Amino acid sequence: MNQNKYYKFNSQDEKIVKIFADLGMPRNLAKTLIYISKSEECRSAEIEHQANLRQPEVSVAMHELQKRGWINKRDLKKKGKGRPVHIYSLTSDINTIINNFEQEKIKQINIIRKDLDELKNLIENK
Repeated sequence: MNQNKYYKFNSQDEKIVKIFADLGMPRNLAKTLIYISKSEECRSAEIEHQANLRQPEVSVAMHELQKRGWINKRDLKKKGKGRPVHIYSLTSDINTIINNFEQEKIKQINIIRKDLDELKNLIENK
């Protein structure tokens, strides 16, 4: 991991985050995901600084990303005492993650369609 070179968000990244948010992904989760995908490996402190997020926002996002199986976490050995430093990376490429997200959304759409059909049938047959 290169400690001196941090990824900087650009306008395309902001558009990607907006689309993810429009699709129902929390904005902080989307920013964290995109930062990690552009960085290869990073520390949460880098995400906080470069993605303009607060530490609790990044922690919540990291927890969700780990729960979904989208990121790996490894410990960085450092000298002395203090809190351990964790290094994060994606478990697979961003396109695979987007495909997973798409499948989640398709399932939600199918549930909504089923519920709407049931609602229509109930109203018509009352």
